[in-house]
Amino acid sequence: YPFVGSYWAVLAARALQGIGAAFTVPATVALVNDYAVSDRERGGNFGVFNTFRLVGFGFGPIVAGVVITGGIGGQDVVAYALPSWLGPLAGVEYSGFVAAFAVAVLGALVSFVLVVVFIDDPPRVAEAASKDLSIAVLDRDGDGFDPVFVLGVGTFFMATTIALFATLEGPVRARLDESTFLFSVQFAAVVIANVAFQVPIGRASDRYGRRPFILVGFLVLVPSVFAQGVVTTPAAMLAARFFQGVAVACVFAPALALAGDLAGDRGSGTTLSVLTMAFGLGVALGPLASGVLFNVGGFAAPFTFGAVLAVLALVLTYSQVEDTLETGEPAPTPGD
Repeated sequence: YPFVGSYWAVLAARALQGIGAAFTVPATVALVNDYAVSDRERGGNFGVFNTFRLVGFGFGPIVAGVVITGGIGGQDVVAYALPSWLGPLAGVEYSGFVAAFAVAVLGALVSFVLVVVFIDDPPRVAEAASKDLSIAVLDRDGDGFDPVFVLGVGTFFMATTIALFATLEGPVRARLDESTFLFSVQFAAVVIANVAFQVPIGRASDRYGRRPFILVGFLVLVPSVFAQGVVTTPAAMLAARFFQGVAVACVFAPALALAGDLAGDRGSGTTLSVLTMAFGLGVALGPLASGVLFNVGGFAAPFTFGAVLAVLALVLTYSQVEDTLETGEPAPTPGD
């Protein structure tokens, strides 16, 4: 990114980054699923995975801002000089903008080394690899839609509601008469709630079933998204965003775990890529939908639209998705 000089070059770099994510994210999610010894620990595994994933997503902009400006309260781009132990390169200066991307590259290199050194494919993955790589829309065993497809649609709707807020900083700040800092806190509230609740909800879904948490999540998502279009105070917006984060936490890990339970001979990568693709598509299309709806229908329109999507997700999940766990079964112990 620091070396490109045109819009189209930036677009190409972003596309290349997206291709990298397309290689890593579905495969990583499939590994998390395959590393589960039983269905009774899959939700907890996805809770831990999503927590770290969201920490990176939420704190990336903060780290970039600190590096670019040289501190939390900085306003201007600073310069960094390379240390003396680098020999011929010692004293060469780079802007904070370049340094921020250098930190990102370093993180990618560390991740690469960690995967090479510590991660192996579970033995059963190669043996049980699916020959059928198709994505089913209709249920293969009965009437209605395929449950994994429905979970993908619900994940897409959920991700769209998360991203609606991103392009409305100006209108939100004007409506609530708030500072940039308050807006950033409201924006981060969804991620903070996710980080706080992903692991306990994931583990609870291993004990009490996936479907109840997914339904509760979509049920809470409806009013929490709709409220963002009608609130008039910063505190109310913060509360709505936080409850939206709780709703997302109720959906995300249990939905991935349920899809993992259903993977079977479909293959973990093929099955779980439906949900990861749906989440990415929702995050990409949400800001676009928000901008269009704001221009057409005013401030409340994007959030009303998001609430309608949440209702549709709730109805589809309630009618088309059954639980994969018997809630009466005891959870396994680490020695099992």
